[in-house]
Amino acid sequence: MNHKHLVAGPRHAILHNLPLVSCGLVVVLFAVMMLGVSVGAVSIPLDVVWSVVVSHLAPDSVEVTWSAGRDNIVWEVRLPRVILGAIVGATLSIVGAALQSVTRNPLADPHLLGISSGAALGAIIVLLHTGMFLGLITVPLFAFGGALLTTAVVVGVANFAHATNASRLVLTGVAVSFVVTSLGSLGIFLGDPRAAHTVIFWMLGGLGLSQWAQLPYPAVALLTGGAFLLLNARNLNAMTLGDESATTLGIPAARFRLVVFIVCALLTGAAVAFSGIISFVGLMIPHLVRMVVGGDYRRVLPLSALVGAIFLVVADMAARIIIPPQDMPLGVITGLVGGAFFILLMRRNGRLA
Repeated sequence: MNHKHLVAGPRHAILHNLPLVSCGLVVVLFAVMMLGVSVGAVSIPLDVVWSVVVSHLAPDSVEVTWSAGRDNIVWEVRLPRVILGAIVGATLSIVGAALQSVTRNPLADPHLLGISSGAALGAIIVLLHTGMFLGLITVPLFAFGGALLTTAVVVGVANFAHATNASRLVLTGVAVSFVVTSLGSLGIFLGDPRAAHTVIFWMLGGLGLSQWAQLPYPAVALLTGGAFLLLNARNLNAMTLGDESATTLGIPAARFRLVVFIVCALLTGAAVAFSGIISFVGLMIPHLVRMVVGGDYRRVLPLSALVGAIFLVVADMAARIIIPPQDMPLGVITGLVGGAFFILLMRRNGRLA
């Protein structure tokens, strides 16, 4: 009982000052993003970073005292990278939170239904077989298409098999994921071995190929899909109680679950298409947020987005500075941190909850 009171005290204080906490997280995110632009194989002082950004947003507002090389590193290379990291981290976190609600499965994450496997298959087809026949947009476009096609297959099979309840829909997604992963492995086997390393790095996740022209796609997906989930936060709260309880509250549980799955597939496909497969973020961050603020999705969703964005920007900084000048795959960093987090969580609670 004493332990519960100790936990309830800080949680009550946080909930009481939630707007202040949210504003604080926004400030932390902004600071971390600026730091993320500063660090790397070539370190750039924060005042130079800020000056470069201001000079591009408001030309002729500051005197240019830095080299063209530093300007290019800040504006063309690192700033799009940290912005994409924040978008992807926020996206994966809210998707994980939503899926954990509608499946009532604490292990649910954005890759649960084979969405990432479909995206990987699309990327494999381009990188090893068709080539970049549409330019730099070819890989993201095929990855996004693969994610949507896989989701359509999962939903179609679920409807055909009348597997619309939470557990059977998850099993359907796992089965389709195995099939799609096998097709991807076959694509690697039949492809050019000299190009296989690019596929492997993409499948392990990374933000090194980010460009300004690509950012609107995952950003628009996050804004629209995130708004939908936030507007349905009360329904997500009800879904955590089970289908029967949700139905008594007037929510068509099976239909709402399918809609959430489709929205989550769009969000995940848009994120994975530009970052590759990044594991554990959508699984870990919602748990971390719920431990602090409780299970109300009106709080869990926005705070998960902010914490997920901060986490992935920090993880990408680590990926850049551990073995410079090379980038460590981002999925390796998130996997190590996420695995350690859940071992500690199981030790603390004795179970996943």
